[in-house]
Amino acid sequence: MKQMKQWVLAATRPLVLSMVFCGTMAFMTACKTTNVANESAVKTVQSTELIRTSQSWDGVELPDYLQGRPELVAVKYVFPAGQKLGWHHHPVMNYGILVQGELTIIGQDGKEKVVHEGEPVVEMVGTIHHGENRGTKPVILYMFYLSQKDLPLAVQHPDIPLE
Repeated sequence: MKQMKQWVLAATRPLVLSMVFCGTMAFMTACKTTNVANESAVKTVQSTELIRTSQSWDGVELPDYLQGRPELVAVKYVFPAGQKLGWHHHPVMNYGILVQGELTIIGQDGKEKVVHEGEPVVEMVGTIHHGENRGTKPVILYMFYLSQKDLPLAVQHPDIPLE
């Protein structure tokens, strides 16, 4: 008789635990339905290609990849309203996405590109340029560099005055 009592307790333990978690036997069905509804509410991953190019924003073909081991670098830049970044050039390829504000990029030849919130940008490689935040709110820009160890991401040209 004692063995039968232990078997009944063991067999009914999951039922008792279910009632504790879901309240009553009637609620157990609703609890199960809710779980199924939550599982079916899972959404699929969406992807949107923002850019696919082999040219920088000024239409110039990007250089071939560097030889050797790559070093990938991601940088978040925040440009206050009215801020100008000095003249510089990039020895490595880089691209990014502007997540806030509006950034104007100016080439040394005077060519300009305005990058708006949510837009991608592929920077010039080896060409001197600078950036300006002509807007009223900070620019937030995420850039991704395809570099190598010990290479600078940008080379500054402080000898060239900003207008």
